[in-house]
Amino acid sequence: MRPLDAWICVCLVLGAGPALAADPQQGKLMYETYCGTCHYEKLHERKNTEIRTMAALKVAVAKWAMQVKRDFTPAEQDDIAEYLNLSHYRLDR
Repeated sequence: MRPLDAWICVCLVLGAGPALAADPQQGKLMYETYCGTCHYEKLHERKNTEIRTMAALKVAVAKWAMQVKRDFTPAEQDDIAEYLNLSHYRLDR
């Protein structure tokens, strides 16, 4: 990832802020529709994952959305991250 792309990801994650509540049901629908074709359940249960915080999960969602050229809004990315947290990661906020 180029430094500018990383900076954009961080800005998107931090810019969403806590004022907007993420919708895990919408995130599940988006994940199953757009992400589930390449991912499988065990992918998120890896013991060696580097994702340890909700912020890191949001950055990962933004990064992979950019990698596959999926034009999710920041709110949609938050929805997906919230769904993944509730269903797989169970991270502290």
